[in-house]
Amino acid sequence: MKAIGYVRVSTEKQADFGVSLEAQTEKVRAMAVVQGAELAEVIIDAGESAKSLNRPGMARLLSLVDAGAVDAVIIAKLDRLTRSVKDLAELLERFNRRGVSLVSVAESLDTGTAAGRLVLNIMTAVSQWEREAIGERTRDAMHHKRANGERVGTVPFGFRMAADGMHLESDPAEQGILSRIRELKAAGHTTRQIADELNRQRFTTRRGTAWRFQYVAEALRAA
Repeated sequence: MKAIGYVRVSTEKQADFGVSLEAQTEKVRAMAVVQGAELAEVIIDAGESAKSLNRPGMARLLSLVDAGAVDAVIIAKLDRLTRSVKDLAELLERFNRRGVSLVSVAESLDTGTAAGRLVLNIMTAVSQWEREAIGERTRDAMHHKRANGERVGTVPFGFRMAADGMHLESDPAEQGILSRIRELKAAGHTTRQIADELNRQRFTTRRGTAWRFQYVAEALRAA
């Protein structure tokens, strides 16, 4: 059986959590020995996020899978392959069409067996449920905060957080700038012209930086 290993890290800091490229590679090689597989290559994606499959190493892996050049793909952990339930399902379907099994060390999974496929399907379903449950709890919490007059999201320009840490109050200095922005806008000035005028009058943003037309547009939208 010919196998391909795949390892990935998004940042160098991940080395502190036992998922460095070296640690993953060791696990992949050890699993290849256990599986009695010939490990043809270990593909590396360094500094790549798992949010999408648009990665150089992933592109090579899929090209080998589609070419029928591999029988199994070995990974140290499922989240090294992807963190997206949707992408995982698409990958598994693609592997299955080519007769390629997925072996994950951390989860003790081998989709080359019926039991492995069953466990992975259950894990995928549970992961999807967790994502949806978290989304529902977040929406409910936001709705509760809004219903109680609490601030949700960033503080708009012209306001500041009140002493209770939940409600907003007017910020006199920012309200003065906001009034000037409205005046200039009413006079027909573009957001770029307004930014130039604010900078000429030595007004700064909340962060203490010069005004740009994007900041002016944001302030007007939030007002």
